[in-house]
Amino acid sequence: RHGAGKNEDTFKTSPFHFDLWFYFTLQNWVLDFGRPIAMIILPLEWFPLNKPSAGDYFHMAYNVITPFLLLKLIERSPKTLPRSMVYVSIIMFVMGASIHLVGDSVNHRLIFSGYQHHLSVRENPIIKNLKPETLIDSFELLYYYDEYLGHSMWYIPFFLILFIYFTGCFTPVEEESRMPVAALLLMGPSSLYYWYLVTEGQIFILYIFTFFAMMALVMHQKRKGLVLDSNGLFLFYSFIITLVLIAVWVVWLWNDKILRKKYPGVIYIPEPWAFYTLHMNNLHAAKESL
Repeated sequence: RHGAGKNEDTFKTSPFHFDLWFYFTLQNWVLDFGRPIAMIILPLEWFPLNKPSAGDYFHMAYNVITPFLLLKLIERSPKTLPRSMVYVSIIMFVMGASIHLVGDSVNHRLIFSGYQHHLSVRENPIIKNLKPETLIDSFELLYYYDEYLGHSMWYIPFFLILFIYFTGCFTPVEEESRMPVAALLLMGPSSLYYWYLVTEGQIFILYIFTFFAMMALVMHQKRKGLVLDSNGLFLFYSFIITLVLIAVWVVWLWNDKILRKKYPGVIYIPEPWAFYTLHMNNLHAAKESL
């Protein structure tokens, strides 16, 4: 019975999950990318600085909807996947996203007080003059929970679940290795969101290792006569386009001395919100002064 189940898993195929990929793309753009935009655009009187912002409520919805969609995606896999690993990953994902919710909420609210994301915590003018100086350590701790611990516990399980799902996206039927028009239409918005996720989350190493693992798996399965189905192609090509977008982003900002100072490491990938507070805010200020 167990052997028959494995064979059945190997040869079962799955149609393109347009509904799930569409919901993923929509909620990623609205609830994740749209969080800080909603916070900045909506009147401050509606969401005082000592209360959760509109973006925080977006984040809360994201923390509930995304794990549900990830579970539904795993359920639709034509292959039986390791459930325990999936459930532990989902739990870690929710914990990390919740930690990030708190840190990100405070950090983005600081923008209204003049905080500049293109500067480090200690270099920010509004932080420099805090008394006692130990308060600066508290803000650095907040930044650590937001940008490091929260991101790690959020994104590592997220990419792990996508990769686990990807392992089941292979078929021996060449005709099923094609993407429908719906997949092609979703690929652009999906890739652009992954670009935002990788650059803003500063998770290029995690992303590139996941992508390399996908490539290695594709080559390994090809030797067995298996090819990616439509869902696997959608995910794989989205990651390829994401890599191209990241390369264009880095080349464009390669000679930006201020951003270079904030991101001094070997891997130079500026955050979009750091770029915004450095350049776009200056443009808005210049327009208002005219």
